[in-house]
Amino acid sequence: MRNFILVLLPLLALFLQTNFFRAYPLQGTIPDLILILVVFQALFNGAYKGTIYGVLCGLLEDLYIGRFIGINAISKGITAFVVGRLQGNVFKENLLVGVIGVTGGTLLNAGLLFVLSLASHDIYNLDRSILVSIFYQVIYNTVIAIPMYVWYYHSANQGVLRETGDR
Repeated sequence: MRNFILVLLPLLALFLQTNFFRAYPLQGTIPDLILILVVFQALFNGAYKGTIYGVLCGLLEDLYIGRFIGINAISKGITAFVVGRLQGNVFKENLLVGVIGVTGGTLLNAGLLFVLSLASHDIYNLDRSILVSIFYQVIYNTVIAIPMYVWYYHSANQGVLRETGDR
């Protein structure tokens, strides 16, 4: 059941991202729900599992968007790795851990996407509108992360996302 939910969550996040939140942008930006899930997965399961989940979720997003296959997979994988390496030093019971993780993850992911876009010869002008867009996405992701983290924390400890000893 846990694995089914872990597959279903990014599909649901992608659907909500591209349909529901497209109708409610914040200064032209929408939240990156898949990134939020990847950050939470890395926080609760470490760098290795988080990186695999990040790459797979990023690849799903790349395949759906269809522009440059691999950019989101790489950026979300690296972001999950960094967050996952820090997970052993934090108290996951604290809501601020999730909020700070998503805020830092969003900034890191945006920076990685910028560098990877430049490396792929994408025309990317660094102007004020991009920085403003990143700023608003950080706000949007952080606000949405609060209720998502409460659900994810309870689900990972007592609910459907809890890892069982029988594998």
